[in-house]
This record gives sequence, structure tokens and C-alpha cells, in this order.
Amino acid sequence: MGSEVRSDDFGFLHVFIPGRDVGGKVLLLLHGTGGNENDLLTLGQMIDERAVILAPRGKVLENGMPRFFRRLGEGVFDVDDLVFRTNELADFIEKASEKYAFSLRSVTAAGYSNGANIAASLLLLRPEVVKSAALLRPMIPLIPSKVPDLSETKVFISGGRYDKMIPQDKTLELKEYLQKAGANVKINWEDATHVLVEGDIVKTKNWLRSL
Repeated sequence: MGSEVRSDDFGFLHVFIPGRDVGGKVLLLLHGTGGNENDLLTLGQMIDERAVILAPRGKVLENGMPRFFRRLGEGVFDVDDLVFRTNELADFIEKASEKYAFSLRSVTAAGYSNGANIAASLLLLRPEVVKSAALLRPMIPLIPSKVPDLSETKVFISGGRYDKMIPQDKTLELKEYLQKAGANVKINWEDATHVLVEGDIVKTKNWLRSL
């Protein structure tokens, strides 16, 4: 994996792994509920083995399990906390880009579940820190007060047809809002539950190659 850096600089415990290509893609890996900065490292290597990897740990605890923002119940988000945490994460990404010398225009957020939702929130509230995003099992996290300009942003969404945690209409609502904001959105459905399957990985990898 190269020379890993583990740090709590800029307020987030995180892993940074240099890429194999100078000026290449940067994968911002955002874990699901109960995960940590290590959870998606293997996924990151599988979808782009040459990319720079930046993987922070969510700072909110729910019954001891890390998340990126608070929720009030299943699928019911604390929007005020979501906005605060989104800005906090965006500031971290900006500071990390300076420390590790990568361009924000090279950043692809790759998030799963809670991580996919905070990645979607970054697109909606702080799009300047993310060039593109692969959202695995996402739902629309919030409706921003102002529609962002995502005309230069590409997004891949992968949902599970039998996912009982994320209703398909909430995933489709996210797709439609991102398209309203001008994003180029590709959506994929797997015959799967909330758990990721091989098709998610293969299709995310193929989409990344197309960027």
C-alpha cells in the first residue's frame, strides 16, 4: 500500500496513503456506521490501486459506533449537525490537501451508507472540495437552501434493490436533485441488500476509469 501516514491532524483521525501516479486521483474513503478509517482501505485499493487514499474516521458516536453525523432515528437525520459536520469535514479535506500536496480537483469521494450520505452532503453544501463521488447505498441527506452548481461534477450511485435500510425512492430523490444541480449522474442497482456485493465494486471501478 505504500508508506501509510496515520494522524489526528486537523481534528480527524485518518489514514493517508500516497498514490502511484503523480497528480493522479485522490480517493476520499468515507466509512459506514460503526466503521473507522481502516474499513474501506481494501475497497479503495480494489477500485483504484494507483490512487492516493485519504480515509478519516467519523467523529460522532452512536452507541459507541463512529458516524459522520448524528441521526434522530433510522433514516431521520439531525440536519443541524449534518450541516456542521459537513463543513467540518470539508475544512479537513482542504487542510489535508495542503499538508499532503494534492489538488482538490483530483478528489473523488467514495462513501458507503453513512459515508455515502456525508459525501452527498459535501456535494450539496461544499462542492469545491470534491470533484466527483461514488455513493454506495446512499439516500438524499438534506435539501440545501441554494442549489449548488454541479455542472462539472460526475457521480456514481449504487443501490441495493432489496435494501431495507435505504428506500429506493430516497436514492432516486438524491439522483434527481443532483441532476437538477447539473451533475452527470450514473445510477446502478444491484440485486442486493444494504451489504455491498461484487457488482458494486466492479462497476465503481469501471466508472472511476471513465473519469
